[in-house]
Amino acid sequence: MPFRMSGFVPFGSPIVVGLLLPNPTVLQMVFWQWLNQSHNACVNYANRNATKPTPPSRFLLGYTGAVTSAVTIAISLSVLIKKANAFSPSTKLLIQRFVPFPAVATASVCNVVLMRNSELTEGIQVVDRQDNVVGTSKVAAKKALQETALTRAVLPAPILVIPPAVMAVLEKTKFFKSRPRLHLPVNAALVTLSFGLALPIAISLFPQMSKVSTSTLEPEIQQATSESVLYYNKGL
Repeated sequence: MPFRMSGFVPFGSPIVVGLLLPNPTVLQMVFWQWLNQSHNACVNYANRNATKPTPPSRFLLGYTGAVTSAVTIAISLSVLIKKANAFSPSTKLLIQRFVPFPAVATASVCNVVLMRNSELTEGIQVVDRQDNVVGTSKVAAKKALQETALTRAVLPAPILVIPPAVMAVLEKTKFFKSRPRLHLPVNAALVTLSFGLALPIAISLFPQMSKVSTSTLEPEIQQATSESVLYYNKGL
């Protein structure tokens, strides 16, 4: 499936290549940020903790907030860079390459928080080591959301920083200057490789079935079990 983690790299890489196109117009920037957050919204929905139903309104809220924040940050940074007189044209072009990272990282966190905000009010299930449901916890939901948001913030870093940094060096060589047609396929290869390396690293920051000390959970959950540690599905 394109929205499962197994499909994140093959379906997400072409979008990242578009995000990293040099010197984009405002329309190109808006299009690629919109497409990226549309894909992220579907991935977040498909890999959420599904113990509680997510209403369509929550999905639309997360989607709208992510797209709005991504486009706003990307355009604002681009305008600021172009108006910065302290930088030379070549320096401005170099800095422009890294604009997608803060825009995507912020929007990805916004996407997760807005889309899964209902978990904070309703809670998520916590289970014991035998996988028996002990109760529903808002504390565990908050922890799950924080872990997922951090994962989403870390994921874009290698993908949106390494390729432009490498391309900035390669484009100065005589080999690349004489072969401009190689820029796009090499950039695409760097993006795919970075994506493939970054995804398992980001996901492995926290296990999908995370554990939490029972003593930090709600009193009713502490009274319902003798286990010192309980588990919850944080989603991906």
